[in-house]
Amino acid sequence: MFEGITSESHFETVGDLRVHYRRAGRGPTLLLLHGSTSSLEHFDGAAAILQNDFDVVRLDLPGFGLTGARPDRDYRIRTYADTVAGFMAQLGISRWAVAGNSLGGNVAWNLALDYSDRVRALVLVNATGYPEKALPLGMRLARNPLAGRLMRTWMPRRMVEGGLRQAVGAQSTIVTAAMVDRVHRLWNHDANRAAFVDFVNTDQPDRTADLCRIQAPTLVLRSAELDGQHFARDIPGAREAIHPHTGHLLPEEDPGWFAEQISLFLHELPQDDRR
Repeated sequence: MFEGITSESHFETVGDLRVHYRRAGRGPTLLLLHGSTSSLEHFDGAAAILQNDFDVVRLDLPGFGLTGARPDRDYRIRTYADTVAGFMAQLGISRWAVAGNSLGGNVAWNLALDYSDRVRALVLVNATGYPEKALPLGMRLARNPLAGRLMRTWMPRRMVEGGLRQAVGAQSTIVTAAMVDRVHRLWNHDANRAAFVDFVNTDQPDRTADLCRIQAPTLVLRSAELDGQHFARDIPGAREAIHPHTGHLLPEEDPGWFAEQISLFLHELPQDDRR
């Protein structure tokens, strides 16, 4: 058994992909989507809280975690959204709330645009998608032809640790040896290194002009030190909550705050929207 697969691990075939996921809890379904270079373990702490009130589903997005690389190397955001929608259909879940961090947030709001009949509520956590958003060092390196070629075959643990420390708030203590080991191990699973380079070098059309068409009730969670996000401005009726201390990995840095914000938001929805 590959390290990282536990008794809670399940796999679902979606097209040519064998998607790794975990599911726990009872109640309305809440789908959690992690960011780039991450995995479903990003939500371990929050899921343990949220599963008391929700049917919590979290998966490793294609190119990351134990799902691994896409055979077709198609890492367009709309393809991600189509895969996630197909995955939820495979599970027999027709309507759900979705919360996404970073890349997962980008996928989440594209789901809200393209599958509006299925997304009952949307939570965006330090989400991406605006073309002017600054790129972290790892992504900038992956766009360099020489560095990108090297990253396809080699990812030193020290670089992984540096990237994690850059992604968290100044007061965060979550970057432990165990966390670095986990992320570094998953970097080296099933061509994930090459998948990351492919993803970073994929042209992504700018769809932010369509944000005004999102109809799902929306909560925007943002870390105070991050900028370049305008979702609360551009999505009609969106509300925003700002965490004063966390960095880009907000759900992992403060899972209690993250879970509380989502729970309050979803419990305030009209009864028909909770199913």
